[in-house]
Amino acid sequence: MSRLAIINPGILLLIQDLGRYGGAQQGVTQGGAMDLHAFCWANYLLSNDSNAAQLELTVGLACFEALDDCQCALTGANMAATIDGQPIAPWRSFLLKKGQVLQFGVAKHGLRAYLAIRGGFNVPKVLGSTATVMREQLGGLERGQPLASNTVLDGYKVALLNRYSVVPTEYIPDYSIDVVLHVIEAYQANAFTNQQKKRFYRHHYQVSPASDRMGCRLEGEKVTGVAMELISQPIATGAIQIPPDGVPIVLLNDRQTLGGYPVLGCITRMDLLRLAQVKPNEKVKFKAVDTQLLIDYQQRWMDFCRFFTLPF
Repeated sequence: MSRLAIINPGILLLIQDLGRYGGAQQGVTQGGAMDLHAFCWANYLLSNDSNAAQLELTVGLACFEALDDCQCALTGANMAATIDGQPIAPWRSFLLKKGQVLQFGVAKHGLRAYLAIRGGFNVPKVLGSTATVMREQLGGLERGQPLASNTVLDGYKVALLNRYSVVPTEYIPDYSIDVVLHVIEAYQANAFTNQQKKRFYRHHYQVSPASDRMGCRLEGEKVTGVAMELISQPIATGAIQIPPDGVPIVLLNDRQTLGGYPVLGCITRMDLLRLAQVKPNEKVKFKAVDTQLLIDYQQRWMDFCRFFTLPF
C-alpha cells in the first residue's frame, strides 16, 4: 500500500475525482477536477480507473514525503517540482521512494497541477464521489475541507507497474499562449442586442484574483443595459452570467445549481479545461461558434471521453 504524508499543503490542496453527478435537482453541484485533460492523463499514465481520486494543487508550494514506495504521475502546470532537490518534469509517471520528499514551487504558466498515485487515493465517497466541494462541505477527508499539514493519505493495495510513461508532446498544452474561449450562445442570448454582443466579443477580459472554483470572475469591458427579471434557472458548467454590474462571470465546477442573472451562453467543454489553467490577471477573449465549429468541438469532446472511457 502506498502512503503519502503532507508536509505542507501549499496554497490549496484538494482531493478530486471526475465529479459528483446526478444531484443537481437536490442542489448538489458537480465539483470534480477543474482541468479534466490533466486529470485524465495522470490516471492514464498509471493505468488507473478514470475516476481514481487524485490531488489537485492550485498555485503550488505543496510538499510531501513518501511513507512507502509510491508510483506517481504528475500533470498540469509545471510547478518546478523536485524529488530530494532534483527536478522532475510534469506529464510523466515516476517512482517516489520511501523517505523521499516531493516539493513544489510556483508555476510560471498554468494554475493547477494533478498528482496521482497508482490505484488512486483511498478516500470515502460522499454521494458517489470523493470530489471536494468546500462551499457544500462535501467530499475530501473531512466535510469538504482542504487538506492540511501532517495528514497521511493512503492508497490501495495494488501491484506497481513495471514501466514508466510520458504523455506524447502533442497532448501537452502550452499554458503560455493566449486563450480564446468559444461560446455557444444559449439561454437569454436573444435578449442581448447586437451592440452588446459586439462589445462582449471585441474586448479582452482579465481574470480577477477573486475567481475561485465556483466561477471565473472577469475584469474589463462591461456589458451594460441588460435589464430583465428572471426566475432562477438551472445553470450549466461554463455558463456566462452577466450580473447587474455588467462584468461577465464564467461559472465553473463548484457553481450553485441555480442562478438568476441573464446568461449569454456557455463556453465549450474543451475550452473549460483550458480556462482552468488561466491565472489571475491573465487575459482571455471570447468568440462565438458557428454550427460547423460547434459540431467539430462536440466531436473533440466525444473523442476525449471515449479515449479516457469517461462515464459522461
